[in-house]
Amino acid sequence: MAWVVLVASGVLEAVWATALGRSEGFTRPVPSVIFGLGLVLSMAGLSFALRTVPVGTGYAVWVGVGAVLTAAYAMLFDGEPASLPKLLLLAGIVGCVAGLKLTH
Repeated sequence: MAWVVLVASGVLEAVWATALGRSEGFTRPVPSVIFGLGLVLSMAGLSFALRTVPVGTGYAVWVGVGAVLTAAYAMLFDGEPASLPKLLLLAGIVGCVAGLKLTH
């Protein structure tokens, strides 16, 4: 259960990071509210997961999931350039996150 919550919290990290970028310095209300809710829920899930997952592993998985999804979203929907090296490096992060789960 902790791992499911951890990954979901990583997804919420991507939500709040994307909303933060769209909030334009917290001048846009809807993205600002999404940022706040996403941040609180993401941290709450991380905190719950860290009851049983070691902090170093949990934090690395949380950041990895959030970083990969944020970058993928930006490439798909925000016009951020995608390149083979960037995609391979993101795939490497996914592989490392999976490896952390396998070694736990």
